[in-house]
Amino acid sequence: MEGAQDGCMYNYVVSAHKPTAVRHSVVGNFTSPSDLNLIISKVTRIEIYTLTPEGLKDIADVPIYGRIAAMELFRPAGEKKDLLFFTTERYKFCVLYWDAENNLQTRASGDLADRTGRPVEHGQIGIIDPDCRVLGVQMYDGLLKIIPMDSMGFHEAFNIRVDELQVLSMEFLYDCHRPTVALLYHDNKDVRHLRTYEISLKDKEFVEGPFSQSNLDPGASMLIPVPGPQGGVVVIGESVIAYVRKKRSADDQAVKSIQINATIIKAVGRVDPDGSRYLLGDTLGNLHMLVLSHDSQRVVGLKLEALGRISAPSTISYLDSGVVFVGSLYGDSQLIRLQAEAVDPAQPSNFVEVMDVWTNLGPIIDLAVVDLERQGQGQVVTCSGKGPDSSLRIVRNGIGMIEQAAVELAGIKGIWNLQKSSSDKFDTYLVLAFVGETRILEINADDELDEAEIDGFDAEQQTLYCGNMVGDQMVQVTSAGVRLLAAQTGALHHEWLPPSGLQINIASASPSQLLVATGQGNIAYLEVEGNKLKHVAHHKLEVEVACLDLTPLGEDEERAGLAAIGTWQQELLLFSLPHLHPLQSEELGEVIPRSVLFAQFEGVPYLLCALGDGHLFTFHIDAQTGELSERKKLSLGSKPITLKTFQSNGVEHVFAASDRPTVIYSSNKKLLYSNVNENEVNVMTSFNSASFPDSLAIAKESGLTIGSIDEIQKLHIRAVPMGEQARRLAHQDSSHTFLVTTSSEPSSSGISQEQVRLIDDQTFETVDMLPLHRHEMACSCTSLTLADDPNPYYVVGTAYAIPDEQEPTKGRILVLETKPQQNKLHIVCEKETRGAVYTITGFQGKLIAGINSRVQLYDWQLQKDSSRGLVAGAGQSGLVLALYLACRGDFIVVGDLMKSIYLLMYKPEEGVLEIRAKDFHSNYMTAVDILDDDTYLGAEISYNLFTVRKNSDAAADEDRNRLEVVGEYHLGDMVNRFQHGSLVMQLPDNETAQIPTLLFGTILGIIGVIASIPREQYEFLARLQDCMRQAVNGVGGLSHEEWRSFSSERKKGECKNFIDGDLIEQFTDLKRDTMQWVVDRMGDGVTIEELSKTVEELSRLH
Repeated sequence: MEGAQDGCMYNYVVSAHKPTAVRHSVVGNFTSPSDLNLIISKVTRIEIYTLTPEGLKDIADVPIYGRIAAMELFRPAGEKKDLLFFTTERYKFCVLYWDAENNLQTRASGDLADRTGRPVEHGQIGIIDPDCRVLGVQMYDGLLKIIPMDSMGFHEAFNIRVDELQVLSMEFLYDCHRPTVALLYHDNKDVRHLRTYEISLKDKEFVEGPFSQSNLDPGASMLIPVPGPQGGVVVIGESVIAYVRKKRSADDQAVKSIQINATIIKAVGRVDPDGSRYLLGDTLGNLHMLVLSHDSQRVVGLKLEALGRISAPSTISYLDSGVVFVGSLYGDSQLIRLQAEAVDPAQPSNFVEVMDVWTNLGPIIDLAVVDLERQGQGQVVTCSGKGPDSSLRIVRNGIGMIEQAAVELAGIKGIWNLQKSSSDKFDTYLVLAFVGETRILEINADDELDEAEIDGFDAEQQTLYCGNMVGDQMVQVTSAGVRLLAAQTGALHHEWLPPSGLQINIASASPSQLLVATGQGNIAYLEVEGNKLKHVAHHKLEVEVACLDLTPLGEDEERAGLAAIGTWQQELLLFSLPHLHPLQSEELGEVIPRSVLFAQFEGVPYLLCALGDGHLFTFHIDAQTGELSERKKLSLGSKPITLKTFQSNGVEHVFAASDRPTVIYSSNKKLLYSNVNENEVNVMTSFNSASFPDSLAIAKESGLTIGSIDEIQKLHIRAVPMGEQARRLAHQDSSHTFLVTTSSEPSSSGISQEQVRLIDDQTFETVDMLPLHRHEMACSCTSLTLADDPNPYYVVGTAYAIPDEQEPTKGRILVLETKPQQNKLHIVCEKETRGAVYTITGFQGKLIAGINSRVQLYDWQLQKDSSRGLVAGAGQSGLVLALYLACRGDFIVVGDLMKSIYLLMYKPEEGVLEIRAKDFHSNYMTAVDILDDDTYLGAEISYNLFTVRKNSDAAADEDRNRLEVVGEYHLGDMVNRFQHGSLVMQLPDNETAQIPTLLFGTILGIIGVIASIPREQYEFLARLQDCMRQAVNGVGGLSHEEWRSFSSERKKGECKNFIDGDLIEQFTDLKRDTMQWVVDRMGDGVTIEELSKTVEELSRLH
């Protein structure tokens, strides 16, 4: 392969799990004047919801080519709907609106960057005058950027000098004749003050405002502007909340305040339009209601009431009727309802009812890739969240099936569920078809499955189709004929026989219609009239029928208006009913269709056609005319597929049974495909009984399984709350345990207790705990075997964080053993160190650790007393802080706090560690790993990824000593950990199975995949990426190319040798004509089908 000599120089980066941490949320009428919308920012994505009686309905989920720093809704004069304003951390601003075609469009955008200026320390501020006269953005200390606006649009921006450099919060005030801002700032003695300024648009400068207040609460951090007629501003502090306004007379009390228990308020949500009540959330997840008591003109008092516990909020948005959205960066986001009475009598002070939860993996502090079920499929276990919201999260790909019953019955060819009556809530029978016979299972009086008989059923024939029909009847189709039976008694009402010399070989039905193929291209259409079968129409094709369907589309669930037929000539034909008039034909290529199905997803009608080689065609279909559009083709497996609808949680989905069973479902009007974690499935049906509610019955070669399935989604996440901060974890396969280091919340003295927990890897229960010393904190842990010792050990590296010490001067390395069957942690060895053990891992049977500025090797040696201990060996100093290590062969890659990546080499014969090469750029590292012998991967603090390469063959020493930067990419999020492995089951016939992959976890909750690809494939995908950049416009006109460019305080550079998989994989979501546009620009004779297949294969990496 040509790419082999390039090693892992070219990489494909894609999100297996998109960001889940919520930073901002706003509420307003965005999609229409009558819709109440919730818009949330997950920093690099925006999600739009509409509030409905059933809850929040998702409308859009779009990527943003930037990190959102501030976000607000506003409505200028003359507008019927709100506009969305946001700024990015790279100084761009956008104003978006929702158009009549239900698309997000850009009203205005621009670059607010100045050539000089120091970025604000406390984060960008973006604010809007309540009367929509100006937008204000503070991006640099000492400057406020003003964007004037009126009914004509937005006007040229200008800067106003701000004398207060350390601004903590800034808001526009209500009901002012000129735009007026309130500033909360601290001086050089850290004393907090409040000032107000009017903005003179004519002179483009500040004018002294209506009021000011000095010497506020030392912890004051946030302002809340109060609407008129009261006006003024609320100042939120750590122990005092104050209300400040303009004095109206000499003896007017313009300041009202209340003392509160010391806390740090992080989020505020206004409840009433007149500003009477506000929701306040603190860092510990306590929710309060701040009430401003007022007469008609002025605020006369403040009151704070505790409401209960929520996730630690980053944003709070009040929706309607007591329903509140709580967005969190550090825990799960929630939809809550505030109740007038306590929700639980056992908790009389809790008035919060949690209605819905949005899982958040962020921040991912550590992760491990393990195969807990030992099926060859990796799962990711993360240390997620912060403080009281911290938890372990177990993430796995695909839909799992929870087996409830299994029957050994080989050779099942078909399976159907039947009810005794249309009024029955549950199914009664499972009909199983075999070659030459039919068997029936029934739920008996004891709610168990038992073999049964139905009087009118022909058990001596293989059933081709059966189902419930109108009039409390059921139908059985065999090769000999169609039998219409009474559902209650099984009495035979009527039988239709095919013409002499013909046999039925395929059948499909709706509750009132049947379509049967009788061989030699003959198709018969029957209808149920009363308790009779009426032959209505006949059609003869020139070719044999391979599959057919007449599932109803639209309002009438009992009667279909269209029939679909797949033929042995690789054609898909559409007919109108009842007369079987041909409507349309579609060529399918070179493979015979095996299953065809009409289905509706989110109200959109589709026609699905599955082929004998595991490919699936999807079409949009007009339910009235049968016109097909938006043809797409993808590969679900390598063997024939059988399609069947089923219901889960009241929503209809499609099960594609094959060698790789898949559930087809829809989200945001987009078809999604999720693997079912089962081996080859031949056929399936829904089965809903009291014993097996909302279950599926699936038939494999070996037998029948009945079980319930997970919620329909691509990734499944299980949470194990820890109750305290989880920091590091390691897995030990032999003892079936995890080691997790945790720290409790600081006590009143400010000290937190750290401990090491042993956790069972199946139940996730803590089975043992080892407390660390006072002031000691765990920095690293791993599981390994050492030297010739066969016992597996956990090793923990710690540091003593002594108050007043700038840098830890002492730490420990603990070697721990878990005794078989005891599930107890036993300290085998402890070694004191001269500094913090930031990172630790195994290396050639030894232990290697990063201890402050030194990388140190330890040998595992027998002591005189026959015990084993750690003995210091070779070491290398000279780093700033050795925070991260990765090893391969004789090489050790070190991620330094400030000095990027070092490459060390161990020379066993000399017993030394020497620096072989380093990256001379200055990067503050957050993670490192090794891609191959010569290529190393790093992540740094400015949200970039980069790869470096060693120049072993270079002639000059200077070149050999330098790690050459060969790849750069702006991820837009901070990576905390890389781990080799995969989330998907590696199947040998899958082209992507041979691609080496590495997983990473980020602050925003992204689980990403980095796959090293050959040069030829990289060049092809780079061309596709360029075409996709033109085909998919960035929201707000933001540039994808600029977004993915490497950018840090010290360096800017184009993205190179990385491919953005998130952009590439949008190809399959494009409309057909846009796909064709991309394909035309790709050239080289590439077709839509070939390109779709390439993209589908890549999507299987996650």
